[in-house]
Amino acid sequence: MEGIENFSMDFFSLKGKNAIVTGGNTGLGQSFSLALAKAGANVFIPSIQEGDEIIKLIEAEGTKAALLHVDLTQSGAAAKVIRSCVDAFGSVDSLVNSAGLCINEKDVLSFGRKQWDLMTAINFTAPFELSYEAAKFMIPQRSGKIINICSLFSFLGGRWSPAYAATKHGLAGLTKAYSDELAEYNIQVNGIAPGYYATEITADTRRDPAANKRVLDHIPAGRWGEPLDLMGAVVFLASRASDYINGHILVVDGGYLVR
Repeated sequence: MEGIENFSMDFFSLKGKNAIVTGGNTGLGQSFSLALAKAGANVFIPSIQEGDEIIKLIEAEGTKAALLHVDLTQSGAAAKVIRSCVDAFGSVDSLVNSAGLCINEKDVLSFGRKQWDLMTAINFTAPFELSYEAAKFMIPQRSGKIINICSLFSFLGGRWSPAYAATKHGLAGLTKAYSDELAEYNIQVNGIAPGYYATEITADTRRDPAANKRVLDHIPAGRWGEPLDLMGAVVFLASRASDYINGHILVVDGGYLVR
């Protein structure tokens, strides 16, 4: 057993590690990608969205970056992603399942099977398939980190998008189940549940004075989260510093859930 004198800030370093961040070129995924790069990791980004600004930001940190345009809902996509990362960088040490979709319909009867199936495929089935394929490489190397981007709606209900709450609850459950399955191989599976963040997706809510106040009144910190607020969490869960944390959903919400 290592003594406490052996602890150092190197435990948080990802130097020489190879990470996958799905949807890592847009939204909160960008902050995850850049955080891992700043900690020393090479970052492989599968995404259906256009945009390669993140590649330049990662390479400016002195690490490698690669972008694969892929639809994660298509058959065989998960295996292609994992294999492409291994081919590009040599291994997969961390998988961040960040890509997600939320379709809102204010009329409950307008939210039907079409919306349900699309959101389930992206938010729930794709993370499972990617985790399954990544485990094929992580188990033999007896190390790895899988980080699922959950949500406050992994704990709450929520109106206008039943599939969002259902898939995020499911992703939290998958996190706990896979953490139990893979722990014996020194693979940790955890989740991050962001609260309300100032991103393009929430722009309309923040511009609406009543809606903005409703959200802020529920956050003890008194402000919307910024992408910067999430960067330390993903580095921690991808690093050696979190080796004894498994099956945990780390909520980064400014205290929303306590009020």
